[in-house]
Amino acid sequence: MSKLSGIGHRLYVGEVSYDFIGHRRIWYTVSAALMVISIAAVAIFGLKWGIEFSGGADFQVSTTVTSTTVDDFRTAIENSGVPNLQDSTINTIGNNAVRVQTRTLDPTQEVPKVRSAIAEEAGTTSENVAYSLIGASWGGQITQKALIALGVFLVLVTLVIWAYFRNGKMSAAALIALGHDLVLTVGIYALVGFTVTPATLIGVLTILGYSLYDTVVVFDKVRENTRDIKSSTTRTYGEAANLAVNQVLVRSINTTIIGVLPVAALLFAGAFILGEGPLKDLALALFVGMISGAYSSIFIATPLLVQMKEREPDMQKLSHRVANRRAREASKIGTGGAEGTRKGTKRAATTSTAATSVATLDPDDESDEDEDRSEPDRFGEPEGVGEPSVKVSVQKATDPPPITVTRPTGDGAARRPQPQHKPRSQRKK
Repeated sequence: MSKLSGIGHRLYVGEVSYDFIGHRRIWYTVSAALMVISIAAVAIFGLKWGIEFSGGADFQVSTTVTSTTVDDFRTAIENSGVPNLQDSTINTIGNNAVRVQTRTLDPTQEVPKVRSAIAEEAGTTSENVAYSLIGASWGGQITQKALIALGVFLVLVTLVIWAYFRNGKMSAAALIALGHDLVLTVGIYALVGFTVTPATLIGVLTILGYSLYDTVVVFDKVRENTRDIKSSTTRTYGEAANLAVNQVLVRSINTTIIGVLPVAALLFAGAFILGEGPLKDLALALFVGMISGAYSSIFIATPLLVQMKEREPDMQKLSHRVANRRAREASKIGTGGAEGTRKGTKRAATTSTAATSVATLDPDDESDEDEDRSEPDRFGEPEGVGEPSVKVSVQKATDPPPITVTRPTGDGAARRPQPQHKPRSQRKK
């Protein structure tokens, strides 16, 4: 957990970053492939509509549920003499009831045969088998109302996002991401062959809301990072948006995992333990939609927003300013490196020349002492007459013989005690 929090902090401050915006062509390709597969699945296999949408007959009877109850009742209705009942839906209700849903039946000839077969299998009479007929017109009304509810939801989403962000492009990107999630969920339903029921519709509307929530979280961080982007020359709009995606990446992953785990448990229980019923239909829609919503908010919605924003003249001017600034900085770094090399060469040459000048004290060199004493000092008298002196010898590499300079000392300096280069035990006290 500490490692994950450390990675999250590094992503938030920008120390570690993945270029989601720069690799958007990859994600567009992946999403396009998934959508093509989903549309092909719907076209080839079709959707298995529940009785509430397509119409049909619903039978319920009380009986003791065993591990073979579903298969036994399916065999009973198929042997009832009524044709085209192979696609009937049979599920158990608790431990003491069975529900059988078939196509639309003729109420005078087909319904009594099916009721009799179900009653015989349950060990009861036909009067104890409850049934209801759902017409196709009622299912059509339900479908129409569901589509109207979906349209109203999308319109409200567009208006809310536009009012909150004051940005129509964010609304468009969010709607495209929602459409991506919807098509992918429907395609998965067609591939696995689950029945589309009212529970499926509830799950679809729920996952659209979840996907919208995740997209709004990312867009809010994008707005924060790009609030004064037009007056800046440090980063482009795409770079600021990419930083926002990296900053909320760990949060989106954690939220998705926490939300998907209980939904996966519901899906497992509905599909493998109960076998039939609205629970698995709802859980499948939630499971697919939550994963797709997290994916689309990061890999689809934000790259689409950046692509639309970077077409604006202001954002294009910003990109040019940032590019020019970075080019100037790069040229300065290159020029500074060349000047530093030249200065280093010149400094090395100066140091080499200065190292040839050596200042030494040579009191034992008597080769030039007589010449120095013959020269007059500033008082007009020859040096070294009755006065102690100190000789300073300066030698340069360009002068073959060393030059000795003798400076006179005054009376006071002569009377001062001179340093004694003797062991302490032999010095005068």
